[in-house]
Amino acid sequence: MAGQPPRMRIKRFTPPQRLFHFLLLLFFLIQGATGLSRMYIETGWGQFLAACFGGYEKALTIHIWIGIFLLLLFLGHLIYLSFAIDWKNLHKLLDSPDSLLPRWADLSQFFQHIGWFLGLSRAPEFDRWGYWEKFDYWAVFWGMVILGGSGLLMAYPLAASRLLPGWTLNVLFWIHRIEAILAMGHVFIIHFFIGHLRRHNFPMDRTIFEGSADLTAARHEKPAWISRLESKGVLQTLTVSEAVPARQIVFYLIGFAAMAVGLFLLFGGLINSPYITW
Repeated sequence: MAGQPPRMRIKRFTPPQRLFHFLLLLFFLIQGATGLSRMYIETGWGQFLAACFGGYEKALTIHIWIGIFLLLLFLGHLIYLSFAIDWKNLHKLLDSPDSLLPRWADLSQFFQHIGWFLGLSRAPEFDRWGYWEKFDYWAVFWGMVILGGSGLLMAYPLAASRLLPGWTLNVLFWIHRIEAILAMGHVFIIHFFIGHLRRHNFPMDRTIFEGSADLTAARHEKPAWISRLESKGVLQTLTVSEAVPARQIVFYLIGFAAMAVGLFLLFGGLINSPYITW
C-alpha cells in the first residue's frame, strides 16, 4: 500500500548468477519450442510452432545453434566456478551449508519434509539451499551432458559416425527425446509450482530476477540460514530494500511470460500426443 516502507530482502544471487539463469530460461524455452515443433509436425499445433521459427528446417537450424550456445553457456559456468571456488579450503566446502554439493542432511530433510506433508513430523529447518534447489542445479549438469552431448552428435552425424557405429545415432535420438521430455516436464510442472504457486511465493518468487529474497519468507522457509547469519552478526550486511515498482513489473512480466510459454508447450504437447506416430 502507498506510504508503507519497502519490504526488506536478503541478498541471495549475484548479477552473473541472475544473468546465467535468464539466459538458461530463454534458451530452454526456445529449445523446447523448436524441438516440439519437429516432434509434433504431423499436428496443426506442431506446424504452428514450426511456423513461428520459419518452418520445419529452420526450426532445426535454430535448435542446433541454441544448443551450441547452451553448451558454451555451460562452459562459461564451469569457468566461473573455477574462479568462485576457494580451492585451498575445498575440504570445508564439501560439508558447508553454503555449498550446493549434496549432503546426507539433504536426504534426511527430504524424508522429514515428506513426513511433514503427511502430518507425521515437524517441518525441517532448511539452511541456504533446500534439497529441491540442489536437485534443480545438478539436473542442469546431467542435462547438459545428456542433451548437449547427444544433440551435438546428432547435429553432425557424418563426423559422429567416424567415432561411433551408425546405429548409436538412433539410440541417441531416443535418449535425447526422453531426457528432453523429462526436463520439460520437471521445469513446467515442479519448478513452476515451486516458483509461482506456493503460498508464501504467490503469485511469483522474484528472487532469481531481483537477486534477493523476501526476508519474512526466508525466515519461514529457511530458518536455519537466517539464524546462522544472525548468530554470525552478518544478517544486516546482507539485507536490501526491494526493487522499485517499475523493476518489479519487469520481473513479473518476464516470469509470467516464461510460465505462459512453458504451460503452452506442456498442455499442447499433452493434448496432441495421441496424434503423432513417431
